[in-house]
Amino acid sequence: METDILTTEGTSCFHCGEECSSDAIQVDEKPFCCEGCKLVYQVLEENDLDNYYQLQDQPGTSQLGSTARKRFDYLDDESLLEKLADFQNDHITRLSLYIPGIHCTSCVWLLENLYKLNEGITQCSVNFLKRELSLTFDHRQTSLRQIAELLNSIGYEPDLRLDRFEKKAKTRPDHRLWLKLGVAGFAFGNIMLFSFPDYLAGTSTDLDGTFSFFFGFLNIALALPVLFYSSSDYLKSAWAAVRQGGVNLDVPISIGIMSLFGRSVYEIVLGIGTGYMDSFTGLVFFLLIGRIVQKKTYERLAFDRDYRSYLPLSVTIVDDEEKEHSISINKITEGVRMLIRNQELIPADATLLSDQCFVDYSFITGESEPVKIEEGDTIYAGGRIVGKSALMVATREVSNSYLTKLWNDAAFDSESKGMDVSSLADRISPHFTLAVLAIAMAAALWWLPAGAEQSINVFTAVLIIACPCALALSTPFTLGSVLNILSRSGLYVKGIEVVEKLAKVTDVVFDKTGTLTRSDQADVTFKGDILKKQDKEMIKSVCKQSVHPLSQKIVTFLGGIPLRPVEQFEEQVNKGLKAMVNGHHILIGSASFLEEQSGGSFSDQEISGRAVSVVHVAIDGKWRGWFELSSMYRRGIPELLSGLKEQFSTYLISGDNDQQKQELEVYFDKESLLFNQKPQEKLDFIKELQHRDRRILMVGDGLNDAGALQQSNFGIALTDNVSSFTPACDAILDGDAISMLDRFISFARKSIHIILWSFGISLVYNIVGLSFAVTGHLSPLVAAVLMPLSSISIMVFTSVTTHLTAKKMGLAAWK
Repeated sequence: METDILTTEGTSCFHCGEECSSDAIQVDEKPFCCEGCKLVYQVLEENDLDNYYQLQDQPGTSQLGSTARKRFDYLDDESLLEKLADFQNDHITRLSLYIPGIHCTSCVWLLENLYKLNEGITQCSVNFLKRELSLTFDHRQTSLRQIAELLNSIGYEPDLRLDRFEKKAKTRPDHRLWLKLGVAGFAFGNIMLFSFPDYLAGTSTDLDGTFSFFFGFLNIALALPVLFYSSSDYLKSAWAAVRQGGVNLDVPISIGIMSLFGRSVYEIVLGIGTGYMDSFTGLVFFLLIGRIVQKKTYERLAFDRDYRSYLPLSVTIVDDEEKEHSISINKITEGVRMLIRNQELIPADATLLSDQCFVDYSFITGESEPVKIEEGDTIYAGGRIVGKSALMVATREVSNSYLTKLWNDAAFDSESKGMDVSSLADRISPHFTLAVLAIAMAAALWWLPAGAEQSINVFTAVLIIACPCALALSTPFTLGSVLNILSRSGLYVKGIEVVEKLAKVTDVVFDKTGTLTRSDQADVTFKGDILKKQDKEMIKSVCKQSVHPLSQKIVTFLGGIPLRPVEQFEEQVNKGLKAMVNGHHILIGSASFLEEQSGGSFSDQEISGRAVSVVHVAIDGKWRGWFELSSMYRRGIPELLSGLKEQFSTYLISGDNDQQKQELEVYFDKESLLFNQKPQEKLDFIKELQHRDRRILMVGDGLNDAGALQQSNFGIALTDNVSSFTPACDAILDGDAISMLDRFISFARKSIHIILWSFGISLVYNIVGLSFAVTGHLSPLVAAVLMPLSSISIMVFTSVTTHLTAKKMGLAAWK
């Protein structure tokens, strides 16, 4: 295969679809944006897997800027493999790997054909939604390390992080609730079948005597597992509440369950009736459906994350013989020498052994400017190395590092945060229960002179008809529909128990960088002398040598112009760049840096107040102008902030500087803008607002927001990839959906109104039913039939009303 360099602009990479610059690579007349994409293409073609490109145009993931990670020798650790493996015997190992690069059908096809690239792999399957690759391989022929290196070479590096390693020790999900539903459904269906002749009252069928007795006891036998197993959660919850002197919604439900079952047994055993076991099992069946809906969450998203979610699984260390090798991150101890390369995360607090290095602490503080660290200085965990590799010695274990201190705050104690608002149904259940019991007892006493049987009938009818099953179902079915609608619209909420928190917020607090603005994009303009093509080529060539975010944004702004050879390059972090290009002396950086290097004066230049950063340029000692780089707001942010300001108290709290303060004062009050805030200061600010009895919605994106997100009443972690790692939160928001935040809050409020409407319908139903029951005009049979019908009507009402409301608000309802 021949390789050359393209000279045309606007060409898309054949592998990943990224735009190729003028120095793009061409293989077999196909353009590639980098060596990584070219390598993947060559590997697939050599193994007859080039059908990958026929399934979809440009299906691959970009390899631009990715670091070669072939340091997987730590995966040869047998103890680590045992913990990662789902199954292992003397020659077969099966495990699942998280592959974040999976994004289309071509990815699935390629990964499921991985066995063609490695003979030791015997079986592959992909879970697209979870982005998981399940592998079965013969560890006598290949190893996990070799598989990881293979995946890395074709652009699907597995994401091996400390939290994923530790979660393997957790037990599998409990499926008992589904089993209870199955038992109740089985009994419900069969009891209805056995009771069918009773539904045909008045026919010639004679089931008196032996057959009636036989089917009655069959119904009891089928109902017993439903009582003692399927409904056990309700009975245990009710008994626990009574023992503690309280009443929850399960108390009146349990009373209704016991009344139905007891009355049915009473009639069957004494031979005075056939009982209502069909209604009893049907009630439990519908209640369990509601409970499953209530517990349903989006398993592919992780909401309760700690610092382990951000750390890689391994780190490169240097031993006493100066040899490099990788170890699992949980084996880092004080005194271990770590070699951290460009863009790698520092896993533990350390002391620098190299002469100097530059660390980007934006992951922790939100400030994007790299910090210069000298030999002997402390480097804190969570920083990211920028530029050349750095050798350092660990001074603490991972669990004791600065990075973990955010999680030591009480805000991250799940028990201390808890639910500050209880269920609407639970709040009214004590009053409801006492009222029902009082009415039942009064009605029984009223009818006692007419006979004990009539008194028992009335008492039982009241308890059955007043069972609050409709109340129990309205909340999970309404909020379950709400969660489905919100997820289709881009907001993935942790569970139905926190929707009420979203509905009750009074203040909205935003982070800025990466939340209101896109951290990977910027508005760039150049002001000054008109730059010739040669000038642009030299500026781009110098900036291309730097990993500083501003330099990279200037490179992107200048587009696909050719690069020139760079000599005598020198970078002074937080100051600027200087180099020689084609004999010309190039200076790029701050005004003070250019003045220092050239002796000129640039302090009188007029800079736009909107600019976040300013980068000056001088060529051969002559100032030529400056680049203004301002944050690029996400689509719809101005309209969103204006709308929210009319309904809520809004704040902006950022770790960045205040260069955009004047621009942001249009959307926030002056006293509501806080800049240069550290993570602990953000958390303390949320606490201060809460001390004023405010309910806070916090929207942030990075680890520096983690404490504030967890402390807030409702924390939203914004991300441009919902499957990527985000801080602990109540919801994950797709970056493209942030403009709908005000609609999400309004929809949550209206969902609470729908629940209240369903409560009203249920209350009317109970009042009407009780009025018939206490007057002796409602038999237990009719009450038992009406009870499940009322539950079904509430389920239909809440689901339909919720979706119609969402459609009216422009959210993703029915499709």
